[in-house]
Amino acid sequence: MASASLQFFAFILALFGVFGDITATLLPNWKVNADVGSNIITAITQMQGLWMDCTWYSTGMFSCNLKYSVLSLPVYIQAARTTMVLSCILSAFGICITAVGMKCTKLGGDTDSKNHACFAGGVCFILAGIFGLVPTSWYTREIIANFLDQTIPESSKHEPGGAVYTGFISAGFLLIAGVIFCTSCFNKQPGAGIYPPPQHHFPSTEQGSNAGYDLKDYV
Repeated sequence: MASASLQFFAFILALFGVFGDITATLLPNWKVNADVGSNIITAITQMQGLWMDCTWYSTGMFSCNLKYSVLSLPVYIQAARTTMVLSCILSAFGICITAVGMKCTKLGGDTDSKNHACFAGGVCFILAGIFGLVPTSWYTREIIANFLDQTIPESSKHEPGGAVYTGFISAGFLLIAGVIFCTSCFNKQPGAGIYPPPQHHFPSTEQGSNAGYDLKDYV
């Protein structure tokens, strides 16, 4: 019962991780640059994401431009696109597989089949968490390196946006869920295989019947 409850908790974490992973992939605010002019009316916020660049004006106007050319993008953005999409796909597969292998569901057949399905889903979550953690870390490193570079003007420097933090948290949820699923599938009963079953030795009837006689009486 405790293992089933733990798996259900991990499944909830995985759901949050999947939704956060998809949200982080689609959000345009991976890095943000706030540029404020002399008048508050001229304040604008420039955001750059994996698929589009957006500009928000303080007057309420909002415009976005899609990044159509893939080869013109920096290497870390191309890698972030690929790994984030793989993370979303693997996490979605993990949700489907663990839904069959969980102990609180009636799908998946016998216990061994459910355990193997649950373990496979946990591996998918771990891989999805790694694929989600790599691009967010790389993207953050590039932002910090450009921010600390003295040769880059202040107007071209950016800070990490909300999508990066969402990606970090989602990757953490997926990793935790994957570890829980992998470790909770093959729990054995405590003491099984450690203490051998007790063996009861009963005295033989012949030994009991001959115990009161001496063999020399028959010679």
